[in-house]
Amino acid sequence: MKAIQFDEYGGPEVLHLADVEPPQPGPGEIRIAVRAAGVNGIDGKLRAGFLKEVMPVTFPSGTGMDAAGVVERLGDGVSGVAVGDRVFGNGGDTVAESAVLTSWALMPGGLSFDQAAGYPLPAETAIRMLRLAAVQPGETLLVSGASGGVGSAAVQIARAGGVTVIGTACEPNQDYLRSLGAIPVTYGTGLAGRVRQVAPGPVDAALDIGGSGAVPELIEITGDPSRVVSIADFGAAALGAKITTAAEDFPGALAEVTGLIRRREFAIPVSRFFPLVDAGAAQASCALGHVAGRIVVTVP
Repeated sequence: MKAIQFDEYGGPEVLHLADVEPPQPGPGEIRIAVRAAGVNGIDGKLRAGFLKEVMPVTFPSGTGMDAAGVVERLGDGVSGVAVGDRVFGNGGDTVAESAVLTSWALMPGGLSFDQAAGYPLPAETAIRMLRLAAVQPGETLLVSGASGGVGSAAVQIARAGGVTVIGTACEPNQDYLRSLGAIPVTYGTGLAGRVRQVAPGPVDAALDIGGSGAVPELIEITGDPSRVVSIADFGAAALGAKITTAAEDFPGALAEVTGLIRRREFAIPVSRFFPLVDAGAAQASCALGHVAGRIVVTVP
């Protein structure tokens, strides 16, 4: 089968199409014929070697964690899913014609493979951040970097839970945030003043998704560093804020987002499509940011 691999750390150009043996699912795993794979920021960081001290890879290495497709094979002990089912979930080396998933959910009717492939990691990350920030119904939440995958998920999940959401994004993505039910503001210097102008009252909690040095201002806005959570600023903990990087409950997150999809309370558009052979360009595009929605690699 065809798969995207890399043999050394480096830029997107180290990714190449390779012929490999199909992976075999272990106990509690499934193998799918991939129809689309989500592109996440961590994919490029792993490829570049930025995380090699904590998440080293073995060469040759595949890439990708999220995918949607059709079940091909079941590992021992798997139940509740059958060969031929349409699923989306999280695993490893998903930018390939076939991939093994360790967590998955059946795709709700009407959901496309392209959309579903972009949901798993953003949904799990958003749910984890909202939990750590202790966001409650009736509160106001500020999401810094709200138009990308994790931000889009956080906005919609919070809104479905009765939370008022203010989101930062560049000017071209302001209407997109409005469509998700968020109050948009631009990011950058003077954020606190802009937030005060649109907030209906105190801002109770904040999520830092962009990692652009906004944590000190988010703490100023909320007045409580313990309710500021970042996935991108490793200096946040020194300021009293929380930092989270490791997934905790993919099955629970996939179940929750599936329920929201069925109630028509969750949908993230795909803004850019790339064929399998252009996976490097997909990761380069993801690294640029300023995307309203998700980037996916499609597999014929």
